[in-house]
Amino acid sequence: MEDVLRQLLPPAEVAPQRLHEAMRYAVLGGGKRVRPLLAFAAGELCEADPQRVEIVAAGVELIHAYSLVHDDLPCMDDDSLRRGKPSCHVEYDEATALLAGDSLQSLAFQLLTQHRLTEQAEAQLEMVRLLAIASGSRGMAGGQAIDLASVGKALSMPELEFMHIHKTGALIRASVLLGAACGRALDQAGLGKLDHFAKCVGLAFQVVDDVLDAESSTSTLGKTAGKDASRDKPTYVSLLGVAQARALVGELSADALEALGGFGDRAERLRELAGFIVSRQF
Repeated sequence: MEDVLRQLLPPAEVAPQRLHEAMRYAVLGGGKRVRPLLAFAAGELCEADPQRVEIVAAGVELIHAYSLVHDDLPCMDDDSLRRGKPSCHVEYDEATALLAGDSLQSLAFQLLTQHRLTEQAEAQLEMVRLLAIASGSRGMAGGQAIDLASVGKALSMPELEFMHIHKTGALIRASVLLGAACGRALDQAGLGKLDHFAKCVGLAFQVVDDVLDAESSTSTLGKTAGKDASRDKPTYVSLLGVAQARALVGELSADALEALGGFGDRAERLRELAGFIVSRQF
């Protein structure tokens, strides 16, 4: 994925150079690439052409990278460290970081429209719509808005889940569904099971993040540890405590694996990724 992203991003020497440098800085050289991995695993389940999957994998990773650039800005979470190096606005400046995030988002949609991803134009248009919804006010951006509005408030479990189904889960779900859409079409039952798997691992990913933020060091995380507690943000740890949050991860993992029960060996990569998501740094 690093090679794919390096090739698809605008070269740093092409004008406007500083903006293109910032875009490459924000995307390359860090990150777990969980969303691309999920896209490839779902593509494998549906026997998709890897060259098609790498385009949607890059698209979701560019959306994710743009969201991190914007999240770190002083007007949002105001964080100076990301992936073990200075945040984009610290390395460059706020205006450049804002434009870099905007440009990464635009590039994601450019990729999904200029490459052939399916044999049917209508199906590819649906893929673009799926990524747009996952990225916008009914997805990731909406979840971030709820998160910002919830600082200092005590949310109930359904309210917290609603926030993270949008903020974190929407793009993870899109990664899985877009990867699958590059291959052989699933029936409605199969698509529903794959979607349920994605929702479960998306929530599990966020619960693990909350535990790591509470228990890990800044050097381990590559971003400022303990930031959620210091800003009085509602998290699964603040609502449930660490032990119950860990137990919830186990429940979500079991539910996700159960959803893959009918797919056999084709879903092995998805099972392995579910294990990676729930066990990282625990």
